[in-house]
Amino acid sequence: MHAEITKRRFMIKAIVNEGERPTEIAHPENNHAHPLSYLELPYDPEYSLYNNRMTPEFLNNVSADEQYWAVRRDVIFRNTGEFPVEISGPDAIKFANYIFTRDIAKTLPGRCSYQFACYHDGGMITDGVMLHLAADKLWMAQADGDLFNWYLAHSVNFNVQISDPKVWVTQIQGPKSMHVLRDSIDGEMPKKWNYFDLSEVKIAGQRVIISRTGFSNELGWELYLRPENDPIAIGEKIWCSGKRYDMILTGTPAFRARRIEAGLLSAGNDFDRTTTPFDVGLGRFVDMTKIEFIGRAALEKCNKKNKILGIKVQKGIAKRGHFTSNGGKILGSITSSTWSPYFKCGVGIVRCKDVQAVEGLQVNVEGIDGNSYVGHLCQLPMYDKDGSIVRGKVSSIPTEPKPWDG
Repeated sequence: MHAEITKRRFMIKAIVNEGERPTEIAHPENNHAHPLSYLELPYDPEYSLYNNRMTPEFLNNVSADEQYWAVRRDVIFRNTGEFPVEISGPDAIKFANYIFTRDIAKTLPGRCSYQFACYHDGGMITDGVMLHLAADKLWMAQADGDLFNWYLAHSVNFNVQISDPKVWVTQIQGPKSMHVLRDSIDGEMPKKWNYFDLSEVKIAGQRVIISRTGFSNELGWELYLRPENDPIAIGEKIWCSGKRYDMILTGTPAFRARRIEAGLLSAGNDFDRTTTPFDVGLGRFVDMTKIEFIGRAALEKCNKKNKILGIKVQKGIAKRGHFTSNGGKILGSITSSTWSPYFKCGVGIVRCKDVQAVEGLQVNVEGIDGNSYVGHLCQLPMYDKDGSIVRGKVSSIPTEPKPWDG
């Protein structure tokens, strides 16, 4: 099992006749299956539990490398475990401003924003993408973690409702993702469709919400299936459109290497309740001009030094855990790690504890195979530092790996 996957895996089975809709999905109690998971069933899927939702980790028809190159060169379709929670009512913005570190009011309806919440001591709970649907209605599509009860515990003095809208998220990512969207929509593409925009469009005759976001740092969009939607009709329309562009189903491996290369942090791995946003390079998302939000007092006093860097390991994949200097001194910890088909080396994210851990430093790591390897610390992101790919400003697509020469 990959070092980053610490959650228990589950299997689901369905009674599905070829060419027909699924008639039954059986799964463990309280482990909820995505309504489009029937698409994955022919490929012997294995699932991890994420927000009490089953998200695909393994499909037997495609390798991790093939998934990586599909999201970089073509287009992929992945059902996720992200959990949208609705914050609504007259005090929705006021309440969200108290919970989250950024100024929620600065983002207008029709846009999305990256958000995270902190404990009172400045430690981080989890993060996600907030959809600003209206002045009195927000969806926080969160990563794994318990924000729902956190909202309830702090909502007593606000005129606000916290609810589960029972929305499911699917990501369509890669250079051809907008072609798939164009062919799936009944009518024209959204007139306003910049990075982090959201829109309501018609697919298979139904109104659905989409956002120009994702977790791949490639061009892409996300689909939000609501209870009133027919997920099968919508899913089939997108899937048939995607076949024209060689779209494939994927699990987590499609995103792991790409998000590490891009420096996208994973909640519970790269940050947790012991780290502040400044520790992990997210200080720019803390608005200290706000008068009050949970964790503000602690964050005002904390060390503002960024302790996050990347690492490349030429001949192996680093195991999560400590990395050391040549003299054996512990310099920090490796929080995420995998193989990069692009660099043809191991890549990872590290959290430093020592001032000697700087870009370009050669360090010692233990590999997932038990052997010792040499790693080199590097800046994040490892390429495309201005985010041109995800914003659609570049059209070049990698046709070959770019081996790292150390």
